[in-house]
Amino acid sequence: MKIGDIEFGQNPVFLAPMEDVTDIGFRLLCKRFGAAMVYTEFVSAEALIRDVKSTISKLTISDTERPVGIQIYGRDVDAMVEAAKIVEQAGPDLIDLNFGCPVKKVAGKGAGAGMLQNIPKMLEITSKVVDAVKLPVTVKTRLGWNHEQLIITELAEQLQDCGIKALTIHGRTRSQMYTGEADWTLIGEVKRNPKIHIPIIGNGDIHSLDEADEAFKTYGVDAIMIGRATFGCPWIFSREELTFNQKLDILEELLRINVERIDEKRGILHTRRHLAATPIFKGIPDFRQTRIAMLRAEKMDELLQILENTRKLLG
Repeated sequence: MKIGDIEFGQNPVFLAPMEDVTDIGFRLLCKRFGAAMVYTEFVSAEALIRDVKSTISKLTISDTERPVGIQIYGRDVDAMVEAAKIVEQAGPDLIDLNFGCPVKKVAGKGAGAGMLQNIPKMLEITSKVVDAVKLPVTVKTRLGWNHEQLIITELAEQLQDCGIKALTIHGRTRSQMYTGEADWTLIGEVKRNPKIHIPIIGNGDIHSLDEADEAFKTYGVDAIMIGRATFGCPWIFSREELTFNQKLDILEELLRINVERIDEKRGILHTRRHLAATPIFKGIPDFRQTRIAMLRAEKMDELLQILENTRKLLG
């Protein structure tokens, strides 16, 4: 499977772009365990062109994580074009346009999945960004705004006509947010459409490589993107069976990376989402108080000690 000139081989699995999750430390871990492509946290076009420091910092990438994509979102045509040009200078392998984020602060303002209510503008943004940069441009979106507007089959053709090199489809509508089950049947319909010749990437409710294998087999997609199931689980991209201790080592490594990369306070905050969501602590009896202490710890030494005590408890 190829996106532009980027060769991925057969049935690649990607790490989805997620705000406050896919920072460089987490991306490098996912890459180590087999993610075929990773994406930065998605970035606001308006913030990029205003040169907001915290947003600009999200553009930092490493050659070690290639191929890597940078995803942008916004509702203004000129701002998206200008942001794409800024992103191109950061040197990613591709630029992805976010027309799928359902959260109110994005979609409620007409960006992200909000673009599903303004298809002409979505297509104008896509076409003008494609024309403005030399890098491959891809799109990530949803099935439609709601179940009365399941427009993805026609929309996929329209986006392809704009010149994008791949399309990622999350199998939910915007109104679903992240509730219910992802509907892969429409993703499969897009892939089987004889008019579609760009790669179709499926996304939604994939929790393991076994589930990814089944989705490849059933729906024929070219690649699969995993999002929330990666929280606290960067090894999800590997078929190797890891022990509890090995997984805990990885989470401790992520903590150290984040503290060193940012600072102690924010590094711990950045790691909490992974510690709260990781599956490795599920099923441990009487773990509630330990979990509370783990998520309240404000010093790295204190948090590491809690994790090590958990290791000893299970050892």
